[in-house]
Amino acid sequence: MPKIAEIEYTPNPNAVKFVLKEPVSVGFAKSYPNKEIAQSDPLAAALFEVGPVVSVFMQDKWLTITKDDDATWPDLLPKLAAPIRTAPSATGGAPGEAPKREFSSQADPNDPIIQKVQAVLDENILPALAADGGGLEVVGRHDKQILIRYQGACGTCPSSLTGTLAAIEGILQKEVDSELVVISV
Repeated sequence: MPKIAEIEYTPNPNAVKFVLKEPVSVGFAKSYPNKEIAQSDPLAAALFEVGPVVSVFMQDKWLTITKDDDATWPDLLPKLAAPIRTAPSATGGAPGEAPKREFSSQADPNDPIIQKVQAVLDENILPALAADGGGLEVVGRHDKQILIRYQGACGTCPSSLTGTLAAIEGILQKEVDSELVVISV
């Protein structure tokens, strides 16, 4: 059962990050942008049932819940805690057991540019986004355009389409190819 270690507010006022003692996903992120898609995951479905939840994003030992504008965190947080506390650990094994990685990406994993971009993201960008309860996935590439999709708190954060996107593009231009353009889809 994932127990809540800490609750962190994110730069997105509509998103909160729950830091857990046990993993709720195995190795890679799970993103549920709506209630219908969440039905495939018991914890995500239970969180949407609580009420004004807009999205659920899980990665290893944390999850981010985004609410609608009308809900307040003081009312919502206690209701969200119950399904998180009763959810099984994603490892299915003993507490602290290392999760097995599952790979799922829409981008061509054999594309050398995607490989370089993913390496830079993994090392320089994803840890910073995860610290704020968010993430991103590379959706694909068209010539010099890298298509990304924000997840978690980043999905509805006002700065994700301005400063954050420019910073990601600048890092990828410096580390991979000076002509790359990053587009959020």
